[in-house]
Amino acid sequence: MRQASKKFHSIILVCLSLAISLGLAEGLLRIKNSSMTNYDIEMWRYGKELKIRRPEPMLDFDHVKSKSAILQNVEIRLNEHGLRGGPLSALPPGGRRILFLGASITFGWGVPEQDTVEAKLETMLSAIDKQPVQVLNAGVGNYNTERYVSRFFDELTDLHPTDIVVHYCLRDAEDLPAGGGNFLLQHSELAVTLWGAYHRVFEKTGEQSMVQYYRDVYQPNSPGMIKMKEKLKQLSDYAKAHGIRIYLAMTPITYNLVDYKFDFAHDIMRQVSAEYGYIYCDQLSTMKGIPSKDIWAMPTDPHPNALGHRLMAEAILPTLSQSGDASINK
Repeated sequence: MRQASKKFHSIILVCLSLAISLGLAEGLLRIKNSSMTNYDIEMWRYGKELKIRRPEPMLDFDHVKSKSAILQNVEIRLNEHGLRGGPLSALPPGGRRILFLGASITFGWGVPEQDTVEAKLETMLSAIDKQPVQVLNAGVGNYNTERYVSRFFDELTDLHPTDIVVHYCLRDAEDLPAGGGNFLLQHSELAVTLWGAYHRVFEKTGEQSMVQYYRDVYQPNSPGMIKMKEKLKQLSDYAKAHGIRIYLAMTPITYNLVDYKFDFAHDIMRQVSAEYGYIYCDQLSTMKGIPSKDIWAMPTDPHPNALGHRLMAEAILPTLSQSGDASINK
């Protein structure tokens, strides 16, 4: 009996020691991560502070409306529609409202609001267009085409855009499962750090693995590819019925812009755009050849920085300015 009691107390001491050690590790990590330079943690905070779960598996989550936060040392404002930016003003008669749909690059992760591709284009177009111009940022981090087109139909049609730009990146054809069920990953920076380290150690890495991964994603019968095309067709049909100009702006992946190996995906999306009546624009033209260190938001964050957003805006500007007085839906 006494031996069993000693064993029980030993187990309790071990558990207490482990709990104290984990608590100290969590506390030290939170102090370290207060610099807001840990990419994984900042994306985790984005999910906690500016996102809300949605019951629809197709959407999985959405932006919280009318809220702001400082993430990766950048202020992020979400307006009454869950768009990045300030309150939406009424569109003057004869004005042009251009709505950007996309994921975290469209959202401008790691980039000040005034330096995003949408803000840059609004300034550029306002200087050359005769009519008032609004460029709205509906990007949501960790979305794909299925999610951002579904969100448009669920809550953004009342914005009545005159133009819709699908700001497309390679990941938009991935079949993304719903997430958010792990309690530890929701509440612990230590758990997020360990989970990230695990994936970096055990998942296949390297450019060739990434190229093969996306070749598989863009196979005609892959689930994500099928869903992506269905959603782009649905959006195209809606745009044609409502006299909305639609564009697909292809965004390159920034891991290696010097020796770019993902042209196959650009070719596929050019064909998809033609099939569904999108005006196609490729941003690789202004970004190719730039070293990653010059265009990443942080050394560990491959999202385009302010330079990248300016180059994307310069690539898209001619397409938007030339089509401002024309319609593909006549």
